Amino acid sequence: MQPAGISLSFLLLVVLETSNFQSCVARDTITSNSLLPDDGTTIISAGKGFELGFFDPEDNINTGRYVGIWYYNLSPRTVVWVANRDAPLPYVPGNFSIGEDGNLKLVDKMGTSYFNTTLERSSPVNRILKLLDSGNLVLIDGSSGNILWQSFAEPTDTFLPGMTMDGGLKLVSWMAIGNPATGSFTFEQDQENRLPKIMKGKTAPHWKSDQSGSVELPYFVAFFLSNFSRSVDQATYKSSSAYSSKNPGSAITSLNYSDELESYANTRLLMNSSGEIQFYRWEQDGWSLMWKEPHDACSVYNPCGNYGSCNLKSGGLNCDILPGFKPVFPDAWKTGDFSGGCERKLDICNMPSKPDTFLNLKLMKVRKPDILYAADREDTCRQEYCLSGCACQAYYYAGFDNRSRNNGDGSSCLIWTSELTNLQEYVDGGHNLSIRVPVSAIEGTSSKRENPPISGNRVTVIIVTTVIAVVLLAGTLTCSFYRRIIAKRKETEKSIPGNPMPYLDDSERQAAEMVDEDDKFIDVPYFSLESILAATNNFSDTNKLGRGGFGPVYKGIFPEEKEIAVKRLSSHSGQGMEEFRNEVVLIAKLQHRNLVRLLGYCIKGPEKILLYEYMPNKSLDTFIFDEGRCILLDWNMRFNIILGIARGLLYLHQDSRLRIIHRDLKTSNILLDEEMNPKISDFGLARIVQGKETEANTIKVVGTYGYMSPEYAIEGLFSVKSDVFSFGVIILEIVSGKRNTSGFYRSEEVLSLLGYAWRLWQERKALDLVDKKLLESCNGTEVMKSINIGLLCVQDDPSDRPTMSNVLIMLSSETTTLPSPNQPAFVGRRRTSSTSASLSSKAETISINEMTISAEDGR
Repeated sequence: MQPAGISLSFLLLVVLETSNFQSCVARDTITSNSLLPDDGTTIISAGKGFELGFFDPEDNINTGRYVGIWYYNLSPRTVVWVANRDAPLPYVPGNFSIGEDGNLKLVDKMGTSYFNTTLERSSPVNRILKLLDSGNLVLIDGSSGNILWQSFAEPTDTFLPGMTMDGGLKLVSWMAIGNPATGSFTFEQDQENRLPKIMKGKTAPHWKSDQSGSVELPYFVAFFLSNFSRSVDQATYKSSSAYSSKNPGSAITSLNYSDELESYANTRLLMNSSGEIQFYRWEQDGWSLMWKEPHDACSVYNPCGNYGSCNLKSGGLNCDILPGFKPVFPDAWKTGDFSGGCERKLDICNMPSKPDTFLNLKLMKVRKPDILYAADREDTCRQEYCLSGCACQAYYYAGFDNRSRNNGDGSSCLIWTSELTNLQEYVDGGHNLSIRVPVSAIEGTSSKRENPPISGNRVTVIIVTTVIAVVLLAGTLTCSFYRRIIAKRKETEKSIPGNPMPYLDDSERQAAEMVDEDDKFIDVPYFSLESILAATNNFSDTNKLGRGGFGPVYKGIFPEEKEIAVKRLSSHSGQGMEEFRNEVVLIAKLQHRNLVRLLGYCIKGPEKILLYEYMPNKSLDTFIFDEGRCILLDWNMRFNIILGIARGLLYLHQDSRLRIIHRDLKTSNILLDEEMNPKISDFGLARIVQGKETEANTIKVVGTYGYMSPEYAIEGLFSVKSDVFSFGVIILEIVSGKRNTSGFYRSEEVLSLLGYAWRLWQERKALDLVDKKLLESCNGTEVMKSINIGLLCVQDDPSDRPTMSNVLIMLSSETTTLPSPNQPAFVGRRRTSSTSASLSSKAETISINEMTISAEDGR
């Protein structure tokens, strides 16, 4: 009997311990018999998506303890909801639980409440608090299963997938970083037009999504705010393609509905304490900011007041006074307070005998028009609809031929009858706005005075004095100009504003002179190593964008939040000062929208660093060869990328001051800006061909396997046709989504991409080459044309390949008949013993004449 008694006692002990454990906290729920104490205990959603517990904010200002929800196991902690944001719990014991009246409560040991819901009183026995994997905290009626209360209906500063932005939901910013208290900015829905806006305080608009005449909100954000409703009209919102392709909505038309929802996983919208609404997505290295508004000082609602014109030419907010206007508060305007705006010097229609005229302002943003008319001529818009009455303040004539794109109703004459707000000089787009002003307001209100007659002697004196002054001024400017050139390297402290560069030592000065020895007029800023280290956080791995043959590339944040890509030469790259100098000198002389722009360089001891414009979408190969990201590039985007690369190459070969052969053109050297425009980069191996020459020879063959032409790989002969060959390979890779340097396309024949494309072309099955993810979006005519041109570019004989000028004509024309290609190079059997794509690997390719191809890889 004793063993039985021991077993019974042990069983009772286990039951009691289990009961005590459950009375504290279950895994993802709180019941009437449990609570959440402030002792480090948390509850975690079933799928380990979110966590609920007590916390101290980052950069805590020691206000107390808060109960909140944050992403589980993410560092740093990202809080998405706070229960007691305006009533922090002092540093005394407290707990979060379901109270005796069935409401949620946060109380301290004395029973003082810091948070509670306001539901009708009920027995707490049947109520369960559950943390869902969506981040929603729900109070459930255990009997009916109905949700009685949810945190999604009472958010703080964060909008999560599953929420719906409607008339009652608002996001309110934190007071500051480290202080969750109610802040100054609110993101909510405008009750008039149902579009989102940001309010500062109770009544002052801070940003509106339609403040500049069109809806600036991107569709992927509107779709997110609607809780992924199919009723959202995509045409109403800004195209998602205008934003980074990493955004969920950038390829939304090519995804099915379930894939669309999946693309929004781990995304959030934050109303931050500085007044920006920000859309974030979790990437492998942390939260990535995809979109924000206001995106600059001019994007704030009416930053310059009525009739004030905003621009960012000086690097910050600057407000212009238009001719015929004056500041309402001149003293405040001088101090930089532009909120009072401007007013007319003279009212319009004030002189019937002298009709009003117009200020013609090009590329202007402005609020929505008050009246829309249809007009077949601008004169009709101006005379009949604006000057015929005194209410019209300004007009914009869109043009009779373009009327279909204006509001969908054929309106081509836009009229403003009330004061103009949100005026802004715009770089691209906007209206050619005509603002009505009295003629006398522009001519000036002061009376004209007659000048007294000037004697002959005075005329002579004035002429001589003027000539002498002009000569002295010209001499002074000339001396100043040459002094600046000679002393350019000594004035390095100006290379980065607010970041003085220390005096260069002899080795640095010699290196800097080496970069500039052939062309004294190359103006490339020299950055100090100290400033680069500060901008990249000492080349931190968190700032690392990737790594190429040259070495690692980092993202640097420089003064005024300027983002720059920092390319650091690796000592193991095989490249030295010659390649480094080559890249600085060449890119400094090249200016084209499809070439990456060099912003500066640095030489410090063994460090050799290049600084480029930052490309947020990285390189082309990260999209077309990635199973997940390739769907973000539909056919239209891919074809535009092909066109952009062609234009950049044509500029290098023909239209630039120098004739440049790139020699290392490949998908990883094609960078993509925020609008997915391609930019050719990496000119370390490029060569200048003098005069009208189009080819040259080299003993040292450098480049990348799979993109090198046969005459260059075998004989060392490179020409503009070498780049054409590489371009042809890139076209076929863009169309197929496959690398020419890896993968087998038919196991029985082990073909390269070129061989596989040629075989399909011969069998009249060229469309089988197309990436399967492009089938819904592809244009069959354009695809066939691209494959044809790609095969023309990779023909074995360089003389058969077209020039880039012919390539661009073929790509752009819809009527040109294309020639049939001959057999390309390297179509035979391919053997490999390595997965590397570099020529330095042990891969072996056999050409059609069975000659082995080998070369040194410099990248």
